[in-house]
Amino acid sequence: MTLSIVIVNYNTEKLLRGCIESVYAGANGTPLDIWVVDNHSRDNSVAMIKSLFPMVKVIENPSNIGFSRANNMVVSQSRSDFILLLNPDTLVIGDAIERVAKFMREHPEVGIAGCKVLNRDGTLQLACRRSIPTPEVAFYRLTGLSRLFPRSRVMAKYNMTYESPDRTHEVDAVSGAFLMIRRKVVEEVGQLDERFFMYGEELDWCLRTKRAGWAVMYYPEAQIVHYKGESTKSNSRKAALEFYRAMYLFHKKHFAKDYSPITNFLIYAGIAFKALSSWRSLLFSAKVGSRR
Repeated sequence: MTLSIVIVNYNTEKLLRGCIESVYAGANGTPLDIWVVDNHSRDNSVAMIKSLFPMVKVIENPSNIGFSRANNMVVSQSRSDFILLLNPDTLVIGDAIERVAKFMREHPEVGIAGCKVLNRDGTLQLACRRSIPTPEVAFYRLTGLSRLFPRSRVMAKYNMTYESPDRTHEVDAVSGAFLMIRRKVVEEVGQLDERFFMYGEELDWCLRTKRAGWAVMYYPEAQIVHYKGESTKSNSRKAALEFYRAMYLFHKKHFAKDYSPITNFLIYAGIAFKALSSWRSLLFSAKVGSRR
C-alpha cells in the first residue's frame, strides 16, 4: 500500500529541515512520497528543500492560503492508499510513520489514526487524543473543571486524561500535527473544510469520519515530538483570532441546529469574550515587550 506525506510550511526553515530528516531516518531506505506546500514563507525554506531534498515535491503558494487549502492541494491529487498530514515543527521518532500505516493496514475499520505526541520535554501533548468539543465538553474545559477533575469521565472528556496515554484506544479526534487518513475516507467524506484557516479542520475531519462509520484511533506505539506554536510565533495575534473563529465555525456547522437561538447567542458571546480577552492579553504583552 502507498503513502503520501503532506507538510504545510510557513517560515519554519530549521524545524522543517529537522522534520524531513527525521522522516527519512525512520524510513530505512523505503521510497517516500513527500510533499511540502509552502505558504509564501519569507525565510529560506523553499531554497533549503530544493538544495538538500531534491526528491521532495514542492508547491509554492504566492500567499498564505491557510492549512486546510494547502493540504487539499495534495489531498486532491494524491492517489495513495494513505495520506499523512505532518506539521513541519515535528520530529518523527524512529519508524513511527510505518508503524501507524501498518496499524491501519491491519485494521481496515480505522479511517483516521494519530500517534503519541510529545512536548519537547517529553511530556504528553494532551491534544493528541481528544473528544469532540460539544458545548458541554467545552464548558468543562473553559471553566477549568477538566483540570480540577482529570480522572472524571464527564468533566475531563476534552483531553481524555482519564485514559492511559500508553493504551491504544478509540477517540473522537487526533492532533493535526500527525494525522493519517485512509484514501477511501477522503473519497467518502470529502477533503478538509477550507473555511477553517488553521485550527479546527482536523476536528471537523475526524467528526465527519466518525459519522460516516469509521473509527478514529489513538496509537501510542508510534511517537513524535511536536514543537507546538513555532509556526505561529510570527503572528500570534492572527493565530489567536483564527483559533476562536474556528470555535465559532465548528459550533455553527455541527451543533447550532440542536440548540435554541438564545443558547447559540450565549455560546457565541462566550467565544467572543474569550477571543477579546486573548487579543487584549497579546496586545498588552507586545507593548510591554516593546518597552524593554
